[in-house]
Amino acid sequence: MAQNNIDRIKDHAELFHQDEYQDLFAGKKQFEGGHDPDLVAQTAEWTKSWEYREKNFAREALTVNPAKACQPLGAILAAVGFEGTLPFVHGSQGCVAYFRSHFTRHFKEPFSVVSSSMTEDAAVFGGQNNLIDGLANSYSLYKPKMIAICTTCMAEVIGDDLQAFITNAKAAGSVPEEFPVPYAHTPSFVGSHITGYDNMMKGILSNLTKNQKAETTNGKINFIPGFETYIGNLREIKRIASLVGVDYTLLADNSDYLDSPNTGEYNMYPGGTPLEAAADSINAEATIAFQSYSTTKTREYIEKDWQQPTSVVRPVGIRGTDEFLIKLSALTGKPIPKELEEERGRAVDALTDSQAWLHGKKVAMYGDPDLVIGLTQFLLEIGAEPTHIVVTNSNEVFEAELRALLDSSPFGAGATIWGGKDLWHLRSLLFTEPVDLLIGNSYGKYLWRDTHTPLVRIGYPIFDRHHLHRYATYGYQGAINLLNWIVNTLLDELDRNTIIPAKTDISYDLIR
Repeated sequence: MAQNNIDRIKDHAELFHQDEYQDLFAGKKQFEGGHDPDLVAQTAEWTKSWEYREKNFAREALTVNPAKACQPLGAILAAVGFEGTLPFVHGSQGCVAYFRSHFTRHFKEPFSVVSSSMTEDAAVFGGQNNLIDGLANSYSLYKPKMIAICTTCMAEVIGDDLQAFITNAKAAGSVPEEFPVPYAHTPSFVGSHITGYDNMMKGILSNLTKNQKAETTNGKINFIPGFETYIGNLREIKRIASLVGVDYTLLADNSDYLDSPNTGEYNMYPGGTPLEAAADSINAEATIAFQSYSTTKTREYIEKDWQQPTSVVRPVGIRGTDEFLIKLSALTGKPIPKELEEERGRAVDALTDSQAWLHGKKVAMYGDPDLVIGLTQFLLEIGAEPTHIVVTNSNEVFEAELRALLDSSPFGAGATIWGGKDLWHLRSLLFTEPVDLLIGNSYGKYLWRDTHTPLVRIGYPIFDRHHLHRYATYGYQGAINLLNWIVNTLLDELDRNTIIPAKTDISYDLIR
């Protein structure tokens, strides 16, 4: 077989085009009982129609390619932002393998998560013994400073009580009594990955800050990123805060964990917010969250239990970054430095340069609530027209906030918010009401292939492109990055559509 030649190893994109695989596929079809190819083509064409769109939007019991993931995924992302923390998922190995794979494919980094490895007997009798043994093994083998536990569907369906299990595990000597083991119940059959992030962040902070309240503040500002998958954003926030001269605590900082240097030595826990700093966050002056819907319970907890003011600021685009800097200046009394004013000017200049190519362009997008709000705000700034907005993990509060933002600009007048819908719904929208541009994660490539709507990859996950997560979408520099990706996707598409010599390339379009 050709693929056995080690000097000519083929990528999977080429491998399955070889004759031996094509013969295999052809033989397999004889036993599949498939429909006539002409009928398949006819039906596929019908799915592009308004008639099919109405049937598609009438479905209730089926979800096709939702733009969300399950709670534990968000929980373990929150956990790895803290110093020396090992995420521990109380559930089956298969679930945890999925979570590790998902993050590794996006960040191109190893992502360490352990499991209590529940199987059939644990599903019947409960998973306490698995958790007790798992904590002991994790503590002994991996030497963490903290183990953060979340659950999967199996543990939640049978009603496993994490608080009781952790207490019993400590009594059995699995970990020392004083060792921090925060937890969060994260059933996958409700909520989404942003819910799981919120639950785990609250669980970790409530554990670390217990009995840490002081009589005076520490003078710091807490930053909570939310379910943030752009490492560049965390570094941009830290850079901006340093330029302003703000003493801050980032809750939590996974930028080094998810983008560690290749030094030849493996470090299982690079970086992370120090546990002492996280414990002292209860004494900060205020907390700023960069996402609202992945920090709802956490902010409520901070306001109620810590008696600390919180606010939400999304530093996306010119307006969002302005609001962030004004908020920092108001909280600290420090002026906005000239360097950031000049960055703002450069970003405004870049937007002006590209505005003619973006004005009036209709855009469809999908993603998490906070991502969509930030992108909508940016699109309105550049004169584009958000048209179809699909948010699978939506809620009424979010939709009211987004509608108010859309109504604040004439460019948002034609937008429709599709809460709770999925990417198969979006396919119908793109066929029946075409747009100029699609913004979303890697799963949108199938919509691009099907509808030929140019795709700008922004969001999570990004599997089929490298290094986009290393850039910032926050701050004035982040605004330039967003502008770059959007306008150049449009120009790439223009080139593809004017590529036939002497037929479609009749315009002198080298200078744009």
